[in-house]
Amino acid sequence: MSERIVITGMGWITPLGHDIESVWSNLLAGVSGITPIAHFDASTFPTTFAAQVKDYDWRPYVDDPSLHEGVGHNTGFALGAAAQAWKHAGLDAFADLDPTRLGIYLGSGEGSIDFDNYVASCLASWSADDRASDSVAWARTAAQRMTADREIEQEPNMPLTHLALEFNAMGPTYNCLTACAASTQAIGEATEILKRGHADVMVTGGAHTMIHPFGVTGFNRLTALSNRNDDPTTASRPFSRDRDGFVLGEGAGMLVLETLEHARQRGATPLAEIAGYGSTADAYRITDIHPDGRGAAKAMRDAMQHAGVGPEEVDWVAAHGTGTKENDSIETKAIKSVFGERGDAPPVSSIKSMMGHLIAAAGVVQAITAVLAIRDGKLPPTANLHDPAPDCDLDYIPLQARDAAVNTCLSNSFGFGGQNDTLILRRI
Repeated sequence: MSERIVITGMGWITPLGHDIESVWSNLLAGVSGITPIAHFDASTFPTTFAAQVKDYDWRPYVDDPSLHEGVGHNTGFALGAAAQAWKHAGLDAFADLDPTRLGIYLGSGEGSIDFDNYVASCLASWSADDRASDSVAWARTAAQRMTADREIEQEPNMPLTHLALEFNAMGPTYNCLTACAASTQAIGEATEILKRGHADVMVTGGAHTMIHPFGVTGFNRLTALSNRNDDPTTASRPFSRDRDGFVLGEGAGMLVLETLEHARQRGATPLAEIAGYGSTADAYRITDIHPDGRGAAKAMRDAMQHAGVGPEEVDWVAAHGTGTKENDSIETKAIKSVFGERGDAPPVSSIKSMMGHLIAAAGVVQAITAVLAIRDGKLPPTANLHDPAPDCDLDYIPLQARDAAVNTCLSNSFGFGGQNDTLILRRI
């Protein structure tokens, strides 16, 4: 019989708060974490708002802050979320964990871009007379203004490096960056490592911020972001007729995973089971998902088959639900192809309507939300859904949370490039 993989600890740092219970309360209440951008002057950008982490300092979460000085925002978020999950799992009081059997698998994005110094170097190298850039002048200014630590902290593997250092993890350690599917993929792959017997405990999840000039510019040029600058708190409108793009968010979520047997041996309390995982590629276009949702539907079917779960057993779908025209209609089509038409499909909702889109970290915060839905028998709403689009005709739990019997949840994450990852989480 295949090993059962359970969650024993959870933590997150999000635009709605820095601990499990306050964020969960805000999600159930439909609170928005979206505000005008404060990380930089975005007043001239087409989009001037985002879902930012507020009033946060990572230093109280670690034993020795000097080991992590100079970290970017993404690593700071990761350290806080992982410390919460570690303590929640009781690993801070467990002395018998073999560090060579402790692994980490993250789906984390790049760190904070050193924008001011990079731009200063570019400007210093530009000759208006020659209309050309002088690489020597660029390097001279860059050497004066940039630092090695700041540059290397931009690499997407650095949250993994700092978590390994913080927890003395010497087992399998990986980071994947499959865009918005990354942390869901990381969780799925971490379960496989445990099933193969290559680790006893895996810390998994993701961290990301793209709330910087390059990130906002890139998504604006793709016309992917909402431009509802006059009403940012309601700008994220998944499945709505008048949706006009997603809202960029930031943060981190982390889980502690282990086999059910290992958790019981050390007296840990399993919170839920990672029962199934499906992963596919659209093989279609770099940014667009296949118009029939074929990859998304296959990922859902594979995850359910892996879990041994029938469509009638799924109590809630945590939708990718970005609020873009393409995603919401195609995800709806994919859900229908798996579960049947509206009367057969389970309730669906998108927490991005409140939390924004955490990009690489989006999947893990959905997974945590699913565990809490199972625990409390409550389904979070899709906020701002007053007028659903004609081709978005499922039960999206509009506006208000709902009490429900929740035993099995399906969580979707779809990324640019056509990555599709789905998890099945089940009551233990």
